[in-house]
Amino acid sequence: MQLLQKPIKSIAACALFLVFIYTTAQSLAQTKDVSRDYSQSYSRLNVTNISQSRNSHSRRHLLQAAGEEQVEGETDDEDVKPDDPGADMEEVRTCSEGLVLPLWMPQKNISIGDRLIRGFVYFLFLIYLFVGVSIIADRFMASIEAITSIERTVVVRGQNGEKQTMHVRIWNETVANLTLMALGSSAPEILLSVIEIYAKDFESGDLGPGTIVGSAAYNLFMIIAVCMIWIPAGEVRRIRHLRVFIVTAVFSIFAYVWLWLILSVISPGIIEVWEAIVTLLFFPVTVIWAYIAERRLLVYKYMDKNYRVNKRGTVVAGEHDQVEMDAEKARTIVNFQGPRSSDAEAFDEARREYITVLSELRQKYPEADLEQLEMMTQEQMISRGSKSRAFYRIQATRKMVGSGNLMRKIQERAHSDLTEVKAQLHPTDDDYDDQPTRIYFEPGHYTVMENCGEFEVRVVRRGDISNYSTVEFETQDGTASAGTDYVGKRGVLNFPPGVDEQRFKIEVIDDDIFEEDECFYIRLFNPSESVFLTVPQIATIMILDDDHAGIFAFTESNFEISESVGLYEIHVMRYSGARGTVIVPYWTEDDTAVAGRDYEMARGELVFENNDTQQIITIPILEQSSYEKDVSLKVHIGEPRLAPDSAHYPQIQEVEQKSPKDLTELDRILLLSKPRNGELTTTHVRIRESQEFKATVDKLVAKANVSAVLGTSSWREQFKDALTVVPADESEFDGDDDVEEEVPGCFNYISHFICLFWKVLFAFVPPTDICGGYVTFVVSIFVIGVITAVIGDAASYFGCALNIKDSVTAILFVALGTSIPDTFASMIAAKHDEGADNCIGNVTGSNAVNVFLGIGLAWSIAAIYHMSHGMTFNVEPGTIGFAVGLFCGEALIAVALIMFRRWKKSIGAELGGPTFSKYVSAAILMFLWVFYVVICILEAYDIIRV
Repeated sequence: MQLLQKPIKSIAACALFLVFIYTTAQSLAQTKDVSRDYSQSYSRLNVTNISQSRNSHSRRHLLQAAGEEQVEGETDDEDVKPDDPGADMEEVRTCSEGLVLPLWMPQKNISIGDRLIRGFVYFLFLIYLFVGVSIIADRFMASIEAITSIERTVVVRGQNGEKQTMHVRIWNETVANLTLMALGSSAPEILLSVIEIYAKDFESGDLGPGTIVGSAAYNLFMIIAVCMIWIPAGEVRRIRHLRVFIVTAVFSIFAYVWLWLILSVISPGIIEVWEAIVTLLFFPVTVIWAYIAERRLLVYKYMDKNYRVNKRGTVVAGEHDQVEMDAEKARTIVNFQGPRSSDAEAFDEARREYITVLSELRQKYPEADLEQLEMMTQEQMISRGSKSRAFYRIQATRKMVGSGNLMRKIQERAHSDLTEVKAQLHPTDDDYDDQPTRIYFEPGHYTVMENCGEFEVRVVRRGDISNYSTVEFETQDGTASAGTDYVGKRGVLNFPPGVDEQRFKIEVIDDDIFEEDECFYIRLFNPSESVFLTVPQIATIMILDDDHAGIFAFTESNFEISESVGLYEIHVMRYSGARGTVIVPYWTEDDTAVAGRDYEMARGELVFENNDTQQIITIPILEQSSYEKDVSLKVHIGEPRLAPDSAHYPQIQEVEQKSPKDLTELDRILLLSKPRNGELTTTHVRIRESQEFKATVDKLVAKANVSAVLGTSSWREQFKDALTVVPADESEFDGDDDVEEEVPGCFNYISHFICLFWKVLFAFVPPTDICGGYVTFVVSIFVIGVITAVIGDAASYFGCALNIKDSVTAILFVALGTSIPDTFASMIAAKHDEGADNCIGNVTGSNAVNVFLGIGLAWSIAAIYHMSHGMTFNVEPGTIGFAVGLFCGEALIAVALIMFRRWKKSIGAELGGPTFSKYVSAAILMFLWVFYVVICILEAYDIIRV
């Protein structure tokens, strides 16, 4: 395939180069023939140039439409005699002052060499302007993405009937693509048409309409041809929303048919007000019709407010047919009224996809912790999903100008999203710094041995600690009594400014009498002004008797844990004594949980040393990253026994060998001191899904939105991005984590420094986070208008220097310059998107919008202006009319070829497919474009006459 790509690219480049050489040679040859008479006739031509240019389209219109001999006679009288040097000089253009860009003086006695140099300089300047307008157009697209990403909150029902709050985009995707997105990608062409009307005193020109028609031809033929062969081998791309494509394709062809009708049939050479306004009104008609087709409003009587979660994790409205693609990939959404709504099903599908990606990454990176895996999953969710036209357009431009790959910003965004979600789930102490002063025990429960002597109690102060605070404390009896089991105490704790804790000691009284465990309490009361007592404001102190081996039991009969806990620790408590070394066996048992799948089986013995009051059973819990899980297991402890090295083990062994009749009172007390089990010798451990993980999934799925990656939040971020050189490595886009991070190469640095002026200049444009992107939208479109005005002047001077007509300049150069970013964007979309909508669907939509909005708006302004002055707005059909007619015929062939490829079983898709068929199809489309350009140029120079 690579062997065939190079010849096709070379043939297309050679054809374009030959066309340029031929055009320039023809123009310069005419210049050379009359150069000897140029000085004598320059002044006369300079005076009459404007009147001749304005009358030329009128003469042609009168000759074509009226055909009256009287008119022909009048025009003959106005013509210069053949032997007049000025007759030949009508073919030599003289440059008129532009709207913004000053003329390159002098204009007299210019040699062929001077013209070539000026043409070359203007050509380089045009390329630089195209780069600039491409960069600011991407800022414009980012603002549009921010505007169309505005959301509102809806409530849907989950799988179990519970209500879920979801965020839904207000803008319908089809409407957004055909309005703001199309405006963003076609803004230079549209503004060029409008600005040219104003620059020519509301007279028609060839540059604006020619650019729109030439851009439409390039987009339909060349971009689709390149995308066909750009698809990786063995892969295909189908249009998902076929009905929308059919509507936009029909309207894109109808747009140029309508142009031909109003130029050459309805009112030849004259654009009436109603014609211009109707042309403009076809724009909303196209949008509404596509919306009706997408929502199937002609099929369903009432409009359903159904929503779905697209692969970017964004809930969007109105996609009844989510995809129209291969049967094995199609996922049909059935709309029905029931307890389970389709939007909730779609949200669950997005969550299941998140879990699947997380499981894949867990297997690939078994040593990574959960937080790293969640961040990587968030990256994958954004990078795998289908993206908007704005994403691919900005991605292509960033690569061309050395700003790097957008996937780097996706990594940063994923890390930011995860940090934000974790912060919401785990509030820090800093969140409470501004709250009122609070005082409480920390911890609220103490367990001490009877022989400990004394222990320390800790009281903390939180919140505002800048003031002086006091609080009183006192002990209160429970089962333990002051004076017998402990020494009662009462006092005041003082907290100077800046001090956040105080400690005091309580004394415990030891005795040699065996008794049950006892407890008492310490209470905080009477805080100073503006101080609040919070839980725990009462501390519980448990006194364990040290004259008994102890009673062993679990603390709870049931534990509920998260599967993400890793190693779960179950405490076995020793109370009513802590004397001697005791061994307690333990083991796990399956219930609904299965050892080896949900947890690892544990069996062993716990050793309680003398005065130890608790030991821990550790159970490894196996995490499956389940969104919903509910299984359980049992943990048992066996009969405790004294260790042989225990101090009173020999005495107990000796007493146990006596008969009950021979036991003395001391023997009975000694036997009572043996270790034994309490009531809770079995506990149930319930393993549930991680609530934090579940909440994290829900929040990250909602945040998995590419639109947030395209925008900027501050001027600092914009200037940092403008001054940073980043490699445009494909490995990041493909998600290949095994490839080491690349460093910027020579091309990255060259393109960065060439475009540095534009980058820094456009960094002053307000960030998209300001006012939801509307400020960026207004400023960007104003800057695009200014640069487009300069492009119009430079293109006119370029054609004038090389004696190339504006219609040829527009079709051959300006149209290509404005369409190159779209070419690279479509190539990236073709390779990485699952469907062909961003490659083909947007081409037809943009072509229709360009005519209805670009030409319709400009001609409406001019027609209304002329009508208000009692005149008519005259537009010579000329090359534009011929180009429109030729394009309509070729467009029908191109659309038919696209549909043939879709319905042909051996191909089955618009893009990609078998190597031979896709190269043949691409060659046909390339031939159509080359043929279109060549024929239009030949007609413009009257080499062929129509």
